[in-house]
Amino acid sequence: MTTDIARQRQSFEHALAKLRAGEYARAASLCEDALLSFPDDANTMCLAAKAYLALRQFEQSERYVKEALRRFPDFAVAHDVHGDLMLATGRARPAVAAYEQAVRLDPARPATLAKIDRARQAVAAGGAVSNDRKTPKTRMAFAAEISEAESLQQAGDVNKAEDIYRNILKKDPDHVEAARLLAGIASLNKRFREAEVFLLRATSLAPNYARAWVDLVDAQREQEKYDEAIESAERLLALEPNKPESYMVHAGVLGVAGRHREAIASYRKTIELAPQKAAAMCGMAHHLKTIGEPEEAIRQYRACIAAKADHAEAYWSLANLKTFRFEEAEVAAMETLIREGGLPDEALSMLHNALGLEYEARGDFDAAFANFKSCNTLRRRQESYDPVDTEATHDRVIRFFDETRLGQCVSAELHPVPVFIVGLPRSGSTLIEQILASHTLVEGTHELSDLSKVVRRYRSHRNEQFPQTLDGLKPEGWARLGREYLESTRKHRSGAPFFIDKNPNNFVFTGLLKLAIPNAKIINARRHPMDSCLGSYKQLFASGQPFTYDLTELGEYYLQYQRLMEHWQRVVPGFVLDVHYEQVVADLENEVRRILDFCGLPFEEGCLNFHETRRAVKTASSEQVRRPIYSSSINIWHNYENHLGELLHILKPLLAELPDENHPEPGEQM
Repeated sequence: MTTDIARQRQSFEHALAKLRAGEYARAASLCEDALLSFPDDANTMCLAAKAYLALRQFEQSERYVKEALRRFPDFAVAHDVHGDLMLATGRARPAVAAYEQAVRLDPARPATLAKIDRARQAVAAGGAVSNDRKTPKTRMAFAAEISEAESLQQAGDVNKAEDIYRNILKKDPDHVEAARLLAGIASLNKRFREAEVFLLRATSLAPNYARAWVDLVDAQREQEKYDEAIESAERLLALEPNKPESYMVHAGVLGVAGRHREAIASYRKTIELAPQKAAAMCGMAHHLKTIGEPEEAIRQYRACIAAKADHAEAYWSLANLKTFRFEEAEVAAMETLIREGGLPDEALSMLHNALGLEYEARGDFDAAFANFKSCNTLRRRQESYDPVDTEATHDRVIRFFDETRLGQCVSAELHPVPVFIVGLPRSGSTLIEQILASHTLVEGTHELSDLSKVVRRYRSHRNEQFPQTLDGLKPEGWARLGREYLESTRKHRSGAPFFIDKNPNNFVFTGLLKLAIPNAKIINARRHPMDSCLGSYKQLFASGQPFTYDLTELGEYYLQYQRLMEHWQRVVPGFVLDVHYEQVVADLENEVRRILDFCGLPFEEGCLNFHETRRAVKTASSEQVRRPIYSSSINIWHNYENHLGELLHILKPLLAELPDENHPEPGEQM
């Protein structure tokens, strides 16, 4: 029996491989041979139907799919293939019904959901996805080609699928679905501008095609074209005002555009239409947290968990408030979810991180560290980070931006004046940002990605690596780079004479900024090396910072960061202001005055009362900076010393230069 099953499976996989390779006749022949030996194999019947469909031998395809449906009426794949056949032969309404039945039988079929959208569009277009000028034969051919391309794409052969879609558009430039699917491949490859072009064409040809509007919102949002994306989302709402998914799309783009209260309103509408929509509750809670309404955020996170007990992101988000404590039942629920398994690594890492923060608050530092370590082990598998590449990049930066190059102040002052807060994550940068954003002349934004994007535009013209891509820039070139950065950040600003860019990774661009925006202000947020590294190790970042999930890599990265900051202090002395978190906590007023003097700003009392400033704060420290200054985060690394041996060893040269009270406890090895 086992041998027959193995042979049956081998026959099916052989035929499937031929189908994916585009050898449709061979695939059909292999299916027929297999069915002689295994006449009850529903999978092979459906595969035969797909092979004949690709060959456009519709009668043969229909014979196999009908036999599969007759003998296995509850087999979702058979209904899916039946839908393909109906759509290929111009029968769009039966195709919709077949696809919907496939999803009812097997809800976990995202590809079938996409086919439903395409079939509905075909209904709206009069029975075919192509325009009505084409003959039925041509329309059927295109439907079969699209089905073939989708199969190739699902099998991982994106290039062949893309060729098919492009070939369809050559024959029929007005083919809506081919344009949308080609846009999907462009987005997959991060060619979002190209995707937008195809989707604008699709929505102009089929203005009632909701799925195309959803895809257009995504493509525009990825390019940070927020006004256009919001307009597209509003078109979607007008088309489908009673669908919760429409409001989810609308809320999502409003949120990334910084229109948090409007996003909250759209999430509330989603929940009105779908009361158990956990993702809407979690999304709304994120924005409530951002605008400083933690109590309501907590209620929504808990409602999310009540609706979906394994919603790990909601647990993690509660812990990430940093001021929240779980109840015993919630801790037990998280531990049960981990113990039972079955969740993806991303969810497990969130649960471990949440438990780590909770156990730390309870003073159980061994349990806390065990969970942080489990979280980071899982997350490190998902990250791509090369410490050798980091060192090589810093070597190039140090060689390129030497005293000779930086001694030439080639650009005029630009306005508004950007204030860059750089350094390592979890080193007090949000506190500095909140202090400055409390000044009437300063606008707080968030961690902007604009500078690196502007620099990449120069890289795209050559094969060299940064900063060699900038070699040969004349004075006007550096000035243009600075102006491009200010223009790019315009969407985040509302007119204040100073604005903050709090992306910590911008420290690598200090030399570039000296040449492009010589009046820029750069503040280096510093903290005890061990507290800085431990703070990063404990934080599960939404994206980026791949060096933070391994203690060795984290320590080595800190040394590289320190080396580069020391270089800037040598070659552009006074251009960067070091601000130590511990000193801000110990002497707030004098440190605030020092920061404001460096920026050329007059002193304002509001900067001392930063915790009273009402503004959106997106970082993990959002709730902490809404409290008066506190010292409980200083030297917290001492609680974990017995777990940090490798980090202590790597940072030994730096620690030896610190005061005695900042050294490891007696008995610990440096």
